[in-house]
Amino acid sequence: MKVKTIHLSYTSLIFILIAGNTLLLPGSGIAGKLLAKITLHSEQNMVANTPVSIQIDTLSKKVLKASLQLEMITGSQRIPVSSQIESGNSTLLWWILPADLKAGETQHYELVIDKSIAAPLVQIQLNDHALELGHLRHSALSYHYAPMPAPNQNSLYMRSAFIHPIWTPDGKVLTRIHPADHIHHMGFWNPWTKTEFEGRPVDFWNLGEGQGIVRFAKFLSITTGPVFGGFEALQEYVHLTAENGEKVALYEICSIRLWARGHPEQSYWIWDFTTSQTCANQSPFNILQYHYGGFGFRATSEWSEGNSDCLTSEGKTRKDGNGTRARWCNVFDTTDKGPAGILFLSHRNNHEHPEPMRIWPQGDIFFGFCPVVNNPWKMKPGNIYVRKYRIIGYDGSITFDQAEDFWQNFVTPANAKIEWYLDKENTDHE
Repeated sequence: MKVKTIHLSYTSLIFILIAGNTLLLPGSGIAGKLLAKITLHSEQNMVANTPVSIQIDTLSKKVLKASLQLEMITGSQRIPVSSQIESGNSTLLWWILPADLKAGETQHYELVIDKSIAAPLVQIQLNDHALELGHLRHSALSYHYAPMPAPNQNSLYMRSAFIHPIWTPDGKVLTRIHPADHIHHMGFWNPWTKTEFEGRPVDFWNLGEGQGIVRFAKFLSITTGPVFGGFEALQEYVHLTAENGEKVALYEICSIRLWARGHPEQSYWIWDFTTSQTCANQSPFNILQYHYGGFGFRATSEWSEGNSDCLTSEGKTRKDGNGTRARWCNVFDTTDKGPAGILFLSHRNNHEHPEPMRIWPQGDIFFGFCPVVNNPWKMKPGNIYVRKYRIIGYDGSITFDQAEDFWQNFVTPANAKIEWYLDKENTDHE
């Protein structure tokens, strides 16, 4: 199924459930034909429900406008698998891994031109203040694009461009905003703290200083389909006390992609957060060495020192993890509603990876990957600075080995190959 990009008004309430694209290639006479044979091989364990992809630029552009059906071949069985096409610099076919793939094993697929199976799409609900993503009638996260006033009525604390709530599939809320001890904490958000711009200090984290703020500017795209859905939002880092009034110091494209759950019983969400930052003008943006900065996660008030903990890829916990480096960090608790948690995965290409972390050793749960704990970071005009993360919000528990598998699947995708495909000249009927 092809990706659908939707342009929506910010004030309308829209629940998007787009029917599958089942058009056949008109006049081609190739409906039902085998288009390609695909193998998926991995040298590591691949967890079922992990998103995987293959580049399909070799296939005819006209064929890609047809309705494509992916099927996993196991012996004499042909198991339909939902798929989705993503167009960009290259054309990718995405699907959700239908079964575990053990290290050294191979799965076999066939891509045919046929009516695609009806599959629930990732749901997008847009109202006058937030965009919500979910699947199978369960909500996963809500991105606030409209400024939210603070309970203390101080206009300095009114901000947009943050995520709250983050839910588990069972509906447990994992985030908190405007806590009394840190009223500027906003669920899951991504400001820099100690920076310098055009010779002046600018703090985009501690809003009460009145120096800077991160604002939503506009949606660049909104996409849905049976495999993934999400959005790209332009955000602006605004220097509030610049010499001639407010001035944008940094542009950021915030990209959120929610992956469909492979089955209704799946006990976790997988979603990806990518931030791409670039200088807004010819002035560099200097991020000074500091123990806060980058994304922050303030957990629900139900999580306290007595019932919650963290575990990192290096075996550190709340007691000894602060300031250390890790590839991933698992934050979890046990509550009256049962155990739940959230796993943060840092991509190996991120700045300062394995990334330093800010972890509160006592009291409520706060976590963040902070790439400037040990060294400053100078962003220069003309460059794009990208950081990628995968977030797993789950019910129940995740073991150390499962967390490691999730990280490996994120940074080292399985090797997908087209072993055979229908010759282009036989399918490209101009």
